[in-house]
Amino acid sequence: MERVYRRMKHSGAYNVTLGVILIVFGITMGVLTIVNGGKLLRTRKEILF
Repeated sequence: MERVYRRMKHSGAYNVTLGVILIVFGITMGVLTIVNGGKLLRTRKEILF
């Protein structure tokens, strides 16, 4: 029974760690997307068709 609790503890720790990593990654990607969108909007006058 103790093995089950230990495994649940490790699984919970991994899930929390993965959640934090995914939140940081999502925020980083969101900021990069906003910055790149701003650059595209700034340079749209230079595009010739």
